[in-house]
Amino acid sequence: MRQVRYNVATSLDGYIADANGGFAWIPHDPTVDFAAIFARVDTVLIGRRSFEVVQQGGPAWAPAVRVYVFSRTLKPDHPDVTVIRENSAATVAALRAEPQDRDIWLFGGGQLFSSLLSAGQVDRVETTIVPVLLGGGVPLAATGLPLTTLRLLDTHRYPSGMVTLSYAVEPRAV
Repeated sequence: MRQVRYNVATSLDGYIADANGGFAWIPHDPTVDFAAIFARVDTVLIGRRSFEVVQQGGPAWAPAVRVYVFSRTLKPDHPDVTVIRENSAATVAALRAEPQDRDIWLFGGGQLFSSLLSAGQVDRVETTIVPVLLGGGVPLAATGLPLTTLRLLDTHRYPSGMVTLSYAVEPRAV
């Protein structure tokens, strides 16, 4: 089964975007290997607000990457993406079951992450902690997230002071 990875940068106080939805606070670190990140995924899951922010900067992914935007309000006038209006967990379960060898990148945001994690559709949480305190903004996870145990898989420290923490999501006790 394909892995869903929530791979996101976050401030030390737990925000993935500032109060205006921006991410200019994330430093450019030339040692971050974006090519390796993109090489292991062929599908991106993204919420509407995150999608709109990314679109302001132009296309973020290679044309071969499938992009699924989860939104009840986004107009279907984006030919390069698939808009999912309902049944997000079922859609992701079907994508995970595909006979592919690449992972699925859950890009953002916190609301989409929380709903998919609650539905048991997230396998890894990979956060790159940026050494900044924002004091507010878009949280890493939405309020009301169920207690979820994570197991540390890896850490990586960058010259910029950022630190990536990679965790496996442990199965919930039934």
